[in-house]
Amino acid sequence: MEDYRPKLMTVEKVRQETPDVRTLFMKFNDGTEVKDFEYKPGQFMMLSVLGQGECTFCLTQSPTRAEYIEASIKLAGKVTEEFHNLNEGTVVGFRGPYGNFFDVEAWKGKNIVFVAGGIGMAPVRSVLNYVLDKRDDYGKMTIVYGSRSPEDLSYKEEHEEWRKAKDCDVHITVDPAPKSVGKWPGWEGPVGFVPTILEDVAPSSKDTVCVVCGPPIMIKFTLQVLTKLGFKDDDIITTLENRMQCGIGKCGRCNVGRIYVCKDGPVFTNTQLKELPDDF
Repeated sequence: MEDYRPKLMTVEKVRQETPDVRTLFMKFNDGTEVKDFEYKPGQFMMLSVLGQGECTFCLTQSPTRAEYIEASIKLAGKVTEEFHNLNEGTVVGFRGPYGNFFDVEAWKGKNIVFVAGGIGMAPVRSVLNYVLDKRDDYGKMTIVYGSRSPEDLSYKEEHEEWRKAKDCDVHITVDPAPKSVGKWPGWEGPVGFVPTILEDVAPSSKDTVCVVCGPPIMIKFTLQVLTKLGFKDDDIITTLENRMQCGIGKCGRCNVGRIYVCKDGPVFTNTQLKELPDDF
């Protein structure tokens, strides 16, 4: 039963990222748990509104910025609606950290490309900020981030930090506006789908690792672009935390072929993804 017993945390701050995404900034109620808590970029947690339900979320903060435990939550159902309705001071339940992680030690000295769409920036943000804070350990950074519209871009307060980072090439885009709108009001940045912008940017694949996360259709076409640019499957990494349920591989709902995403993931290379069943 200890595996299922949540630790208690208090929501200290709430930041509305987009109309349907908000970030919770939380702290453990027990000071000893704060001292003992360790995690790696890419790991995930189970977060619960007590008495209402529990969901899987990535730990979106970097271990280098561990003042709070942070979760960016997209409104998608009954439990996420409860998270969107809670206020500062609310006590929530926490289990974790779970899963594997981005191998940032093996990436030292390499260039890093980050490609994210929509709420897919949440898991990417953990490792992106880690690389920013360990800037001298890595080569050139390239960030390609997009969303459906300007108001759907998350972490707007952090975009300028990305642009000011040393040797960091930032491309923030939005999808073309509907014909009824014509042009996004006030938006002066690039307009285009993430895979298209990535192909235009054409980052070098030499000594480069690419981290990708976003909607399945975006990932599908992004992988095609990366292959065209010469990226090897072992150098393309994504995360599948949206496939997980209980967090510890007991319920079986994260099973894909021979793997359990909760236990074997959520971080996978494209080589590993290609070994999964064709209908995945």
